[in-house]
Parts: sequence; C-alpha cells; structure tokens
Amino acid sequence: MKKFTLKTLAEFDGTNGKPAYIAVKGKVYDVTKYFAHGSHHGAKAGVDMTEQMTGGAHPHGDAVLAKLEPVGILVDEK
Repeated sequence: MKKFTLKTLAEFDGTNGKPAYIAVKGKVYDVTKYFAHGSHHGAKAGVDMTEQMTGGAHPHGDAVLAKLEPVGILVDEK
C-alpha cells in the first residue's frame, strides 16, 4: 500500500485535474468523485480529516468510509 506523508498527501488536493485524497485514522482514501474541484461542502482535499470526520458534528463517518477503498496509509514525515 502506498505511503503518504502530510506533505505528499497535500499534492492530491483535487485541483487542476489531480485526484482528491483525504486521510482519516491513518488511512488515505480517494474521494475524487465527491470532492469536485478539491472541496466538498467546505472541506478541502489533500489533508488529514480525522478530527473533522470523527468529531460528531460531521454527517459522515465510518459508514461512509467503509464504502471507500483505501489507496494508502498516512505515515510520519522522516
């Protein structure tokens, strides 16, 4: 499985024809079809969204993530 740092994840922000990826709980997901032009209801692609997705106020969570295939894992920058 491909490894992403926060820096490399930021490259997948869904702009200029690039795929849109987000990280949640250490897994990286391709959300391109949901993040038109790199955003979805104000949320931006290319970032770790663990806090936003698990904070209770967000309408999505594990049920939505279960429908997505992880494309990689988030690792510490070294």
